[in-house]
Amino acid sequence: MAFEDLAAVVIGRNEGERLIACLESMQSIVHCIVYVDSGSTDGSSHAAKQRGVKVLQLDPRLPFTAARARNEGFALVRQVRPDIQFVQFVDGDCELADEWLTAASEFMKQQSDVAVVCGRRRERYASASIYNKLCDLEWDTPVGQAEACGGDALVRADAFESVGGYRSQLIAGEEPELCFRLSKSGWKIWRIKAEMTRHDAAMTRFGQWWVRTVRYGYGITQLLWLHGRTSSSLWKRQFARSCFWGGFLPSAVVLTSLVHPLALLILAIYPLQVCRIAVAHGSMSSTSWIYAACMVLAKFAEFQGVLKFCWSGLRRQSSKIIEYK
Repeated sequence: MAFEDLAAVVIGRNEGERLIACLESMQSIVHCIVYVDSGSTDGSSHAAKQRGVKVLQLDPRLPFTAARARNEGFALVRQVRPDIQFVQFVDGDCELADEWLTAASEFMKQQSDVAVVCGRRRERYASASIYNKLCDLEWDTPVGQAEACGGDALVRADAFESVGGYRSQLIAGEEPELCFRLSKSGWKIWRIKAEMTRHDAAMTRFGQWWVRTVRYGYGITQLLWLHGRTSSSLWKRQFARSCFWGGFLPSAVVLTSLVHPLALLILAIYPLQVCRIAVAHGSMSSTSWIYAACMVLAKFAEFQGVLKFCWSGLRRQSSKIIEYK
């Protein structure tokens, strides 16, 4: 089945074989595919051209961001197919599930107030490392009306255009920021019970996971900075937890211990927190304990992201993209 009223925008940077698999997963059903390349050096653009895909190489004189890549890809789609109703955004390290576009486009046509629909993104090699497994767990979110989507999503072209698309300068958190503005304009974001994409995180090292989590903390802080009092309560809770567990509590304990060393015993709250999370996720499983430990450690990485954003603001410098691969 071919989708005449739908186009796809794929973004990538040195994705190699992952990009080829991504493009091949949709070539037979999507006639208009745009690949936006952010300075790849592995021949990605050439590989895409060989498959008949329209290729747009971003000007390297401007900062690379996923948001900018998606916006410029969307603009090219509008240029070549101004009648397009829906655009599927896909990250270049993902493959589209076979029945996704059928389920998603039918849902959008039935629900005229929905601007974005997403489904279940799965990690292709979840058992390859605990970090891949953590990604797979992260994406298992509730079905129904949602506050935000991820990088892979089907969007209503007119709705996307009406709010000006993504904020091109954002290096993290661009998807929830877009969804926030869409929601403020009266549109709905929805997650349906359907397989959407298979992702290849390719995370095998602790350092990769840490950098990815730092990016998350940076993104949440940036969202709060942009939208202040009107920000989502979820963002505020996540920011508060990152600051408390990753910054305020350990700092307070260390300072208090200078007066009385027994104050260091308060740090026992961290292993207790690990136990609480592990029990909540099924303590009989070793994965639950590793997951719990990572969730506690994540607060320190997230707080590093908070500090990174604040430091960049003080120095009035724009941050570069935070890459973990």
